[in-house]
Amino acid sequence: MRVTLSRMQLIFSWPRLVIVSTVLLQACSAPLPDLTPPSHFTRQLASQRLSVIVVTSRKTLAGWVGSRFTIANAPGDADGGSATPITDDGYFLTADHVLAQSAGRHVFVVYGNGGNILTAEARIVWRSYSGDVAVIHAPLATPRFYRWTPPQAWLPAGTPVCHAGISTGFKTDPGKLSTCLSPEGAFTGTRKFKIDLPLKPGDSGGPVIDARGNLIGVNSAVEFLVPMETAFFIDSEGNRPNVRALERIIARDRLANSRATSPGN
Repeated sequence: MRVTLSRMQLIFSWPRLVIVSTVLLQACSAPLPDLTPPSHFTRQLASQRLSVIVVTSRKTLAGWVGSRFTIANAPGDADGGSATPITDDGYFLTADHVLAQSAGRHVFVVYGNGGNILTAEARIVWRSYSGDVAVIHAPLATPRFYRWTPPQAWLPAGTPVCHAGISTGFKTDPGKLSTCLSPEGAFTGTRKFKIDLPLKPGDSGGPVIDARGNLIGVNSAVEFLVPMETAFFIDSEGNRPNVRALERIIARDRLANSRATSPGN
């Protein structure tokens, strides 16, 4: 069957051709990964900013924190996971599903400030269900925070990584990025990536970092193959939001809250 495209159809097909061509060119130009593994120093710095989200009906965690987090004093209804500090003034990134049970309850952050543990109630700033990422803010100074890998840089498959979730972050050897992340564009959304490190419940929302301790994204899920009765680990999945868009969200929230707390309001 012969198909004839009208002039208008040809005009509208050009942007698609350009986008496809650009993606193919990027896929062919990914650089080789730097295979330098994360050092002990990198992992030590990550341990100093280990952070936790606790979702509970309790109005305070003072009793639990004061007892040095003994199980007997832990909130019986607690949900949560890991958190990733991304600014010096209390903004944290996490996985959206960590906050799935937050409606009508209190969200707390426990922030490891170099061993000086700080706790505060947080508010939800922004959530993306489809991207499984969220931003919360706590009234804390967070000088130990993660800086992003440059948005304009490639993250090739094979790049060495480690993760710093609360369950297994410092109990496993470093791994590697299983998928390639190309440079971020103006219209790049949240992107999924895979790592070959097995995660456990509680690791969701924790940071995936490169050998220099720069943030790639946050943990989201684990994939297993279950052919019979035994589950075989395949890989773990993380999410990387558009860094520039995320910075704009935080800047708007920071401005709105500075106005709300200024004298006379």
